[in-house]
Amino acid sequence: MSTTTTTTAEHGHGGGGKGGALMKTTTTPTSPFKRVKLDVKQSDKVIGTHSGTFQADEAMGVFLLRQLPEYRNSPVLRSRDIPLLEEKADIIIDVGGIYNHETKRYDHHQRDYDERFDSKQSGKNDGVANQEPRCTKLSASGLVYRHYGKDVLKQYYPMLSEELLQVAYVKLYDKLMEALDANDTGVEMVPPGVTALYRDATTLPARVHRLNPRWNEVDETTGQPPDPDERFEQAVTLCGHDFCAVMTQIVEADLPALSLVEAVLLNRHAIDPSGEIIAFPSGGMPWRDHLYQLEKQHQIDPLIKFVLYQESPPGTMWRVQAVTVGGKAFENRKSLPQAWRGVRDQDLAALCQIRTARFVHAAGFIGGADEYDDALTMARIALQLEDEAEQTKN
Repeated sequence: MSTTTTTTAEHGHGGGGKGGALMKTTTTPTSPFKRVKLDVKQSDKVIGTHSGTFQADEAMGVFLLRQLPEYRNSPVLRSRDIPLLEEKADIIIDVGGIYNHETKRYDHHQRDYDERFDSKQSGKNDGVANQEPRCTKLSASGLVYRHYGKDVLKQYYPMLSEELLQVAYVKLYDKLMEALDANDTGVEMVPPGVTALYRDATTLPARVHRLNPRWNEVDETTGQPPDPDERFEQAVTLCGHDFCAVMTQIVEADLPALSLVEAVLLNRHAIDPSGEIIAFPSGGMPWRDHLYQLEKQHQIDPLIKFVLYQESPPGTMWRVQAVTVGGKAFENRKSLPQAWRGVRDQDLAALCQIRTARFVHAAGFIGGADEYDDALTMARIALQLEDEAEQTKN
């Protein structure tokens, strides 16, 4: 991968006007899907936020701002003294009771506050995209992301087209930022009247919360309580790791697959006349989220039920995977036949009369055969048997 290196002067502005010219050096790749390395220089602009117990929303907000030339690696002032923050900070988040982009104030605790991210697209009706309102208001990180998220993405991927930039911007909110907003603004993960089956202590907000000094914690070296500002910096770093991991997955893996998934979807009837089976030449490509969105975009009916792909390296087994219901992790649109589930190798081949059939998972969501034609036959039989079962019920 060849690259080019550029050095430019960035002139800070806004807030208290404390930032001077900042040298910005980036290594620009020739591929739009290759992340560049940002410079490590430090801006003298100050980011203000509240002191005391910290949460993921302001920690993520600080990380996002620090990716921009104007606030690159800026120092943070943590205080609840609003006049002090207004005097010393160039931008203030998650404190102060004001949301005003012009004056760089990004708090969300006001009584009449109801700012939300752009609505979700949920398909089309008579050619017009349906819109679903977001479940949550924007927290501090959501506000920062709304105004600066695209600029952050441009810092890392300066060659992305505007169309792909918008796709990445929305996907990153859907996959990461919305959960931070919902957690901080008190939106439950399950609807009212439904009891969660288990609790998840591995979420980013939970991991950030555990970085707060415990009420009785003492540093073994100093004999003093831990420095909360140092712990906050650890939280910012933690948020940055998660943000970059999700961003990299979206831009460097998901986006390059988008056009490939669309081409396969539009060519679905060449695989099977039903239009309910698609096939990829190899596995590992992220297709699920693209498929859901493209089905809505192209008003696909009937929906895709099975996806075929070959394991790596080439020449190995062909997989038959059931497509889950949108928004569900384990509920399939159609599953592989009940009689095949948990059966393997010669027993399966004899049972289903498909020569190279090798296995079907006990849950019926995936199976495999040595040859493509046999994998396709498994999917076709599954469609037929499921359809017959539905007709019998009716």
